[in-house]
Amino acid sequence: MRMTVIGTGYLGATHAACMAELGHEVLGVDVDSAKIDSLKDGVVPFYEPGLPEVLTRNLEAGRLDFTTDYGKVAEFANVHFLGVGTPQERGSYAADLTYVYAVIEDLVPLLEGDHIIFGKSTVPVGTADELQKRADELSKPGTTVEIAWNPEFLREGYAVQDTITPDRIVLGVRRGETKAEEVAREVYAQSIADGAPFLVMDRVTSELVKVSANAFLATKISFINAVSEICEIAGGDVTKLADAIGYDDRIGRKFLGAGLGFGGGCLPKDIRAFMARAGELGADQALTFLREVDAINMRRRDRVVQLTRELCGGNLLGHRVTVLGAAFKPNSDDVRDSPALSVAGSLSLAGADVSVYDPKAMDNARKVFPTLGYVDSIEEALEGADVVVLATEWQQFRDLDPQAAGELVNKKIIIDGRNVLDVDKWQGAGWDIHALGRTL
Repeated sequence: MRMTVIGTGYLGATHAACMAELGHEVLGVDVDSAKIDSLKDGVVPFYEPGLPEVLTRNLEAGRLDFTTDYGKVAEFANVHFLGVGTPQERGSYAADLTYVYAVIEDLVPLLEGDHIIFGKSTVPVGTADELQKRADELSKPGTTVEIAWNPEFLREGYAVQDTITPDRIVLGVRRGETKAEEVAREVYAQSIADGAPFLVMDRVTSELVKVSANAFLATKISFINAVSEICEIAGGDVTKLADAIGYDDRIGRKFLGAGLGFGGGCLPKDIRAFMARAGELGADQALTFLREVDAINMRRRDRVVQLTRELCGGNLLGHRVTVLGAAFKPNSDDVRDSPALSVAGSLSLAGADVSVYDPKAMDNARKVFPTLGYVDSIEEALEGADVVVLATEWQQFRDLDPQAAGELVNKKIIIDGRNVLDVDKWQGAGWDIHALGRTL
């Protein structure tokens, strides 16, 4: 098939490249000419394992191209995927839909014939119906534009895999006559043939699927972190507790990793937008628990800063603290709402001499916190440290040799902010190791 992908950020660029990998002819569009030039040259402007190879392969095969011209988009195909950002509004919990509506305003007046726009962006419930009304108003006589919703469920670090072999495909269509299901089945024919469940529902429900999934995952993470607060006070071990309850298949072990909590460009802003939309609909009481989910998550960051201060004798001023990690999760360079970078910034503001190292996120971190001390290697980061904070669970941090690391630091004190280190091994090498939710 021929299709366009509107928006070439993390979601759009990945979707465009992976649709081409599935054999479709794809044209990506963005108003950011620098981003388009980069992608046309085969350079992905963010870190995502496997994506550069997919991008290059399909550019060379002629199945993939990029443009800033909406006129070309209108002529190229009758199937369009909308994948622009929906950031949190400044000064509000609500999602900013400026970019979503801009796509409809800019594209629809140019279309001729019958078109389908599949929304992939995470939006407040009811958005698709509103976009349909606006598209109907802007369409030329004799032109039809159907809005359908096809939410994404990408995990950063696994986005290529999640696009090509998704664990489910959700499609929200309008009530009454629709061509979207037939077209979507053709778009995802390979994934469906490989066994991906294909779930068709109304547009409202499909919008709620994505935000509900993220709200549930955020709640699960905050639940185990709330329990970890009790474990710290009572003298329990949250990792053993999580293992034990995780054997119950109604609960499961995934997302029960106690530690610094969640961050990134999705979970924090999505649960806040969900709360805001519930309030607009008059159902604000239904999601009040998400405020505590958010609060628990933020408290974990404060706890690491507090613990670091305690280990420095109650005063961070003049102490050298190493923070290993800046990205919100491993296998990503995304520092949006990153717990690691938040902790590093708070430690610096409290007077610590902070040294930060991350394998992939250094450039993005510098843009957010330019005043922090950034170094080019783990060894340089550890040099002379009074306290080490493991804040992002990159594999190379998990594999650190405590004996070799101990020769570089000033004091062998480490806070395992992700509960991923071998405690016996580190203690055996003479380290004073601390972790959230555990008495070590």
